[in-house]
Amino acid sequence: MFKHSFQKRVRYGETDQMGYLYYGHYPLLYEIGRVEAIRSLGLSYKSLEEEYGVMMPVVEVESKYIKPALYDEMIRIDTILHEMPRRTIEFFFELFNEEDILIHKARVKLVFVHMKTNKMVVAPNYLTDKLMTCFEK
Repeated sequence: MFKHSFQKRVRYGETDQMGYLYYGHYPLLYEIGRVEAIRSLGLSYKSLEEEYGVMMPVVEVESKYIKPALYDEMIRIDTILHEMPRRTIEFFFELFNEEDILIHKARVKLVFVHMKTNKMVVAPNYLTDKLMTCFEK
């Protein structure tokens, strides 16, 4: 299993009239979690696309809203991979408030696509090599 944590504060412009993080902004937190998790491996989305010619479009999203994220609250985004990626990669997210209470859960599935051919490919070695130690038993 691979797990990465990142913190982000809820900004005023991201909230609704109740001071809650607007429900449509949660996928942006998933993106922040994914990008920072990949970066923690020594890679970046930019290098995946520019150097390796691979993009990762989202094909599925599931969300469970448990409690609201509030204006000016620091949110911890835990990004988890339970399995090594193959043709797809499935990220699980757990969001915690400042009191370390679980407020949101999500699952996002992406596919690996070669940018020139626009065809699905297997997970690139430069990514799986970085994850290998997390999944060795």
